[in-house]
Amino acid sequence: MRTRAELEQLYSAYLDACNAHDLDRMTTFYAPTIRVNDAPIERDTVATQFAPIFAAFPDWHWDVRNLAIDGVLVSLHFTVTGTHRGTYLGVPATNRRVAIAQFTIYRVENGLFADVWDLADMAAIPAQLGV
Repeated sequence: MRTRAELEQLYSAYLDACNAHDLDRMTTFYAPTIRVNDAPIERDTVATQFAPIFAAFPDWHWDVRNLAIDGVLVSLHFTVTGTHRGTYLGVPATNRRVAIAQFTIYRVENGLFADVWDLADMAAIPAQLGV
């Protein structure tokens, strides 16, 4: 089992990769088969799911508002922001800034994220884009 400090450091390194939009580096934090919202997904597939968001919102950024660690679980509450500079859900760039809430829990196994449960308010984005 990892210490709290080690889990904080692990997550901090992962968040740096996420905010740098470094899909290859993000992938190195996932178990070979990671479960996302209870569905098994191959490690390489997880990070690529972020590509359309990063293309539409090139400054997409996670800011941690709250972090809690319980054993091997890392729980987070974020504010996520970005500027709409590319097509998203068929909507061309509006240059509008969006902000959503996100809650995520990671289960760490052997130093990698083996499970992730995630809830992001993606439904709030179209309204913020004026759609």
